[in-house]
Amino acid sequence: MIIILAQIQAKPGLGSALETHLRQVVAPSRAEAGCVLYTLHRVEGNPDAFVFYEQWADKAALDAHIASAHYQTYREQAASLLASRDVQYLEEIKEVE
Repeated sequence: MIIILAQIQAKPGLGSALETHLRQVVAPSRAEAGCVLYTLHRVEGNPDAFVFYEQWADKAALDAHIASAHYQTYREQAASLLASRDVQYLEEIKEVE
């Protein structure tokens, strides 16, 4: 399982425009083979900040997502709206039994 936390910051005042692009990538991403969870969040109190929380079955599923037409279109169309993008790969800490 691959778990991702992607923090996306729009340029000041461009959060609404960026949100339009972010919303368009959610449904097709959720429909991809190997997508376990794909959620979009806005950071409370910051209309220009967003977070994607994603879970992918494996690296092949994530690679296919990154190569998909809808993801590439989003990246191209949203590029001028972004101030920053930080992607973190998370490792779950399992509870000790």
